[in-house]
Amino acid sequence: MTRTARTGVNTGAMPLLPHRSRRRVLAACAALLLAGPAAATACSSEGSSDDEPPASSPAEEEGADPLRPRVRTPAEETSVLEGRTAAERAVAASAALYERSPVVVLAGERDQAGQARAASMAVGLGAPLLVAPRSASAPTGDRVADEVRRLDPEAVLTVGDRAGAWAERRDLPAVPAPDDDAALADATHGRVGEAEAVAPAGVLDAVTRLRRDDPPLLTVERGTHRGGDTPSADGGGEDGGDEPDADDNADAEGDTDDDGRDGGGAELPEVAPAEALRSVLVLAADPAADVAAAATARATGARVAVVPGADPRADRDLIAAVADRPPERVVALGADFGPPERLRHRLDVVETGVELPGGGQVVFPGRRMAALYGHPGTPAMGVLGEQPVAPAIRRARDLAARYEPLVDEPVVPAFEIIATVASSAPGPDGDYSDESAVEDLRPWVDAAAEAGVYVVLDLQPGRTDFLTQARRYEELLVEPHVGLALDPEWRLGPDERHLEQIGSVDVAEINRVADWLADLTRDHRLPQKLLMVHQFRTAMITGRADLATGRDELAVMIHADGFGTPGQKFATWNALQADPPPGIVWGWKNFVDEDQPTFTPAQTVAIEPSPLFVSYQ
Repeated sequence: MTRTARTGVNTGAMPLLPHRSRRRVLAACAALLLAGPAAATACSSEGSSDDEPPASSPAEEEGADPLRPRVRTPAEETSVLEGRTAAERAVAASAALYERSPVVVLAGERDQAGQARAASMAVGLGAPLLVAPRSASAPTGDRVADEVRRLDPEAVLTVGDRAGAWAERRDLPAVPAPDDDAALADATHGRVGEAEAVAPAGVLDAVTRLRRDDPPLLTVERGTHRGGDTPSADGGGEDGGDEPDADDNADAEGDTDDDGRDGGGAELPEVAPAEALRSVLVLAADPAADVAAAATARATGARVAVVPGADPRADRDLIAAVADRPPERVVALGADFGPPERLRHRLDVVETGVELPGGGQVVFPGRRMAALYGHPGTPAMGVLGEQPVAPAIRRARDLAARYEPLVDEPVVPAFEIIATVASSAPGPDGDYSDESAVEDLRPWVDAAAEAGVYVVLDLQPGRTDFLTQARRYEELLVEPHVGLALDPEWRLGPDERHLEQIGSVDVAEINRVADWLADLTRDHRLPQKLLMVHQFRTAMITGRADLATGRDELAVMIHADGFGTPGQKFATWNALQADPPPGIVWGWKNFVDEDQPTFTPAQTVAIEPSPLFVSYQ
């Protein structure tokens, strides 16, 4: 058995004997059995669910009757738990998933090694893991103590001197966990397995993989942490106050001086996990703050997933797992996941399993795009129209491949197709715009989908408005790989004509399109869509500061499409960068014939901020 850093003071085996109150529970159940079948059922099914038989222990197989916690499925379909620190999130997770537990596991704040070790114990025992605040006077301490008392445990299994001292100060039934691995395995009757070393950055991921039937004893790799002072998201705030607790002088690696605490004679009862909450999925995002809460979730048998960035649409593994087995309840740890309604909409998309070209369901970050711009069959309008669709796909792929070595993200090939073309003649409807038929664009859109090419439909509306034209292409825009571009240069007033002046649009008209497109995306449970707005003069968008960028269904981009010398292009770029709306991402256009000279891919990605969408006309 691997020997790890000491995190406690009791190196002997811990007795697992029935507690006196356990005998009272058994006596009460016996009385209920005499009262009739209904009462007997209430007693025998306490804390159970129909998802999975509870995990058994060697002691149980020999005829023992261990105590089990009462767990619960959250009432809400989607909930976001409050709490900034590890202590607060651990309390919130325990309150959401447990009604009662005969054992509570307790580790110290900032004690990464202790929390990792305690996580294994909590999962193996089926018990919640709480965190003792570092400061004795921290207000969070009252909430932790109140949660322990609500759970009404027979014993509080403390991991590390700080947790033990804190529990004793709160007059809780503390039982120190042996710091010797072999002794701990014996004391838990095989509920915790052999030691497994993990890197500090991998602790949360390791906790999510713990199995209740045989969890390894997680140990943080030596030389990579300080057992008493591991920096974490808990730093500062009320739990990181200036007042040290009784054990602030702990040595590195979690070693402390043995102070003789033995738990005051308290005993740990024989325990085993409740039936698994298989229908519950818990989402974590913070490796420093979510270890204890994640362990609590795994102790109930709930699934746990780590979601970097707190947006499940960006995690390909999670998308596949949720689409294959949608949960009935989702619990998210921390405000980074946003309000429950927004998270629910995101999860609705995740459950479809549909991804964007390049993977995931969020447009940016995580990818860049390199696009051919133009109108099919019209070479004069851009490079896209210089060849049929199949060669255009090959050309777009070749273009994306030129950018791949220059950036960290995958580069997705794209088409920016001019769907409505500005016209010098008014046409039958008098709007000075020639609208392509959906059936003419469909072959390009379908071929792009099959080839993993993103498509942006570009609108040059003339005297009509952008929303009216966008609605014409609704059946294409409900495709997951199709976004929308608005070109204000070609938005005319009632008496204006193309090429006599540069068009413009009020931001309110753009925002109406954004709301319509976002609603369409949400109603069809689609991955996030790109909404691009072309601009090369500030006057082209009136009131640009009010451009709506807050719809979660959209990635809103300002695309600089001026041509000329490098100096002229950078003058345009810098002007557009002044006072941008919050949340904007940036695109850039290279003109093959008009630029003097055309920027190379290396020169293009070197622009600051580096454009995420580059089109070629």
